Amino acid sequence: MYIQMLLQQKEFLSILEQEIDELAMQFEEYEILRSIPGVGCKIAATLISEIGEIKQFSHPKKLVAYAGIDPRIYQSGKFTATINCITKRGSSKLRQALYTAVQCGLTNSRNTKLREFYNKKRSEGKPHKVAIIACANKLLHWIYAILKHKENFIV
Repeated sequence: MYIQMLLQQKEFLSILEQEIDELAMQFEEYEILRSIPGVGCKIAATLISEIGEIKQFSHPKKLVAYAGIDPRIYQSGKFTATINCITKRGSSKLRQALYTAVQCGLTNSRNTKLREFYNKKRSEGKPHKVAIIACANKLLHWIYAILKHKENFIV
């Protein structure tokens, strides 16, 4: 009985995934985002749905703030903290998609720009996750630029 329910759910999920792919292909931004190494079908669809219209952001830093990966700076009087976290005030699904895209982009050998930026951050002494978030920030700046100009990503 449970196996039959599981198989039905699996079939239903595959139908939903096909519908998501068909809907995402209707947007011209879909193929532009797919040109970035490390961004696949699901990540591109998630980015399109979470970002929406790129024209609503006048600057890439506003998109970064919307994603919630901008640093939170703590100050009190003359004290400024040296360890800062991200704000997490934006879309958690967008953050997850960016994190996954960076992980895929780093393991993908074609995305040399992202790998060089990651290695630069690691050589500066940044921990792995801090470097990953810095790469997600950089990736979001690239996404903003290619969507604004409607051009494919150049490796």
